[in-house]
Amino acid sequence: MPDDKLRLAEALEKKAKEEGFAAVGIAPAALAPETRQRLQHWLADGRQGDMLWMESRADERSNPATLWPDVRSIIMLGMSYAPGTDPFALEGVPDHGRISVYAQGKDYHDVVKGALKRTAGWLVGQAECEVKVFVDTAPVMEKPLAAAAGLGWQGKHTNIVSRDHGSWLFLGAIYTTLDLEPSTPGKDRCGSCSACQDICPTGAFPAPYKLDARACISYLTIEHKGPIPHQYRKAMGNHIYGCDDCLAVCPWNKFAQAGAANKAFLPRAELAAPALADLLALDDADFRHVFSGSPVKRTGRDRMVRNALIAAGNSEDASLIAPVQALLNDENEVVREAAVWALDQLSSAQP
Repeated sequence: MPDDKLRLAEALEKKAKEEGFAAVGIAPAALAPETRQRLQHWLADGRQGDMLWMESRADERSNPATLWPDVRSIIMLGMSYAPGTDPFALEGVPDHGRISVYAQGKDYHDVVKGALKRTAGWLVGQAECEVKVFVDTAPVMEKPLAAAAGLGWQGKHTNIVSRDHGSWLFLGAIYTTLDLEPSTPGKDRCGSCSACQDICPTGAFPAPYKLDARACISYLTIEHKGPIPHQYRKAMGNHIYGCDDCLAVCPWNKFAQAGAANKAFLPRAELAAPALADLLALDDADFRHVFSGSPVKRTGRDRMVRNALIAAGNSEDASLIAPVQALLNDENEVVREAAVWALDQLSSAQP
């Protein structure tokens, strides 16, 4: 690498760390043919479920140059959200809901994008270039690009696994017109381990490295708008927003340090262990107040109450019968249906 490119890469890494990123690397502005083929097959099988935008913008997703023809390099950055507590701690507390680790603090979209913009602005000041920043909501295949940039590898749970940060990285991308030297790609180190496959409550992995979103608790509780399919309700347990099971069980997490996590993602008390009774009582205004500044807010009150009703139905807790009954006449049809199911489950569980 020429000296000027080396100095810029080193300075970029220093700046990224100052902005709260734990990992940084550079990927070519093109995806491997097999990556594009996997996306095509995944969509053809319908495994995206209701996420229709995955198909409608597949061309931009599978080819960075289609999204932005001027891109020459892609800087991938990872921000740690390694938890300081056991993600399975509430597994045996059925009257409380489990919210995914990533959603217990500030909205990562805002935190990561702000840091990306500052890093990208610094880069423009160092070199004559144009930049675009992306966090999650754009048609960008962050995980394959992160692997190509050396941040880690796509594990059997399909998420990025890092030797230093385990499965706890938020990803962001800076597309740039600079022609930068690519980093050494990550090497798959999953080996024969199948822990993430074995623990999935709903069997959402038809094979290693393949995820069927339609069976994934994260998809069902966040993206899916209709009634939860009956075959997954018992397996959901008390998951009410997302699921960390396949991530939390990864052996590489033993190298992740909670102290390396961005402080913005420290859990808020009301999100770390919410009582189902409180969630069932939420109206729209209460929901917006409780989840203000959290990624949970994007689901809306109705989906959150639907999820809490499924958890209540699985709880065998008689004290939840009354708050469930109160939702039998809810304005939302999906909530009413979930309340009928939950009440039936709770009644059947009583002596």
